[in-house]
Amino acid sequence: MTTKGKVAIILLALTFYCCKGTQQTSASGDGAGVSLASSLFGGGTQTENVTDPGLNNMTAYSVTIPAKWHFQGVLLEGAGVGRCLQFPFGVWRATSPDGLSFVETMPTMSWIYGTGPMAGYSPRNGCLPLKGPMAAQDFLKYLAATMKVDYVEDQPIPEQNAKEQQELQAANAKAAAGWAAMHVPAPKTTVELAQAAVSYKNGTFAMKGRLWVRVNCTEKMFPGTKSLPAWGGQGRFPAMVTGPPSVVDECEANVSYTTAPANQFAALVRQWDAPGMGAHSDSNWQNAFVQRTIHQTAAAQQQNFERTMAVQQRMHEQFLDTMQRGTDMSMARAQANMDARSTAASDWVDYALDQRTVMDPNTGQVNKVSSAYSYTWVDSTGRNSYQTNNPSANPNGTLQGTWTQQRVVHGDGSQ
Repeated sequence: MTTKGKVAIILLALTFYCCKGTQQTSASGDGAGVSLASSLFGGGTQTENVTDPGLNNMTAYSVTIPAKWHFQGVLLEGAGVGRCLQFPFGVWRATSPDGLSFVETMPTMSWIYGTGPMAGYSPRNGCLPLKGPMAAQDFLKYLAATMKVDYVEDQPIPEQNAKEQQELQAANAKAAAGWAAMHVPAPKTTVELAQAAVSYKNGTFAMKGRLWVRVNCTEKMFPGTKSLPAWGGQGRFPAMVTGPPSVVDECEANVSYTTAPANQFAALVRQWDAPGMGAHSDSNWQNAFVQRTIHQTAAAQQQNFERTMAVQQRMHEQFLDTMQRGTDMSMARAQANMDARSTAASDWVDYALDQRTVMDPNTGQVNKVSSAYSYTWVDSTGRNSYQTNNPSANPNGTLQGTWTQQRVVHGDGSQ
């Protein structure tokens, strides 16, 4: 593909795939959305920035969350050429002060399928084990089974889908002239949104959740190969097609997850659905990313990203491996797994964000803490913590209050 073709693909990918955040994201840049969100929160809001180390820690995207909530986020550069994921995506989680409620953007998931010779050359590393198209709503059912949460019901979002189709048409129209100038057919791009209600148990807490997904697919057409012109008695014969055409579809799913105790879930959704809440991609960073891609040679890319890509690829493969194992178990023991806990995505996010989940053995309260320490103590108020790597350290009698050592559990609070 020519440099212009690569640039067109990158621009389209950044428009729809990169850091679009959750369904609550507002495109407003005048601060009005954030002000409205602030008025709905008793404690106001705060904005957290996630930077790109490859671009001198330039802000790649920002996330508006409630004040006093805890935030952790990273920018993953994608798996690179020859892998399912080639473009950057953000992973972040905002957690309530009590550790029970959170909103997160999960790692981007991708799969490739097609027909014809070119389908055999498509990347396979880092892909989901899907062999064909999947509707957005069906993808949420697939994901819920993998996460071992109960799929309660579909939640249609026609207005969001209509807006997404308008944005897609505008992006295709903007790119049409570029594809025409290269004398190649424009790829067929589709976008579909879906939302679903889920539920599960977190210790003694009955939990409700909302899964939301944007499924983006790009279909590329490759003409059949042709033979060289031949000569015959009546003159030169026309070129004959000797190889079949190919069709290759590349799909990516961007998922957000909102969850809280059942009696708090409705209020939490109203707060996070306020305009201005959630993630906002930085246009300056997008432009800088495109320019870096254009001017960077393969050698420079290898030098700058070899270590990052290797670590991120291992993390992503572990995530996909866990998903596949969960899917196989769900299919084999569907009824037995109905009440199982969500561990795959939550453990992966804990690992990616250098955190761990601990539980108070007396109250069942869960909290997110730094993974740099082996032992965590929490006082009787549940608000103050003490972390140490010394197994003999005990804050009781030294610090004010009564302290209880916390138990390390899975990222979703299960044992």
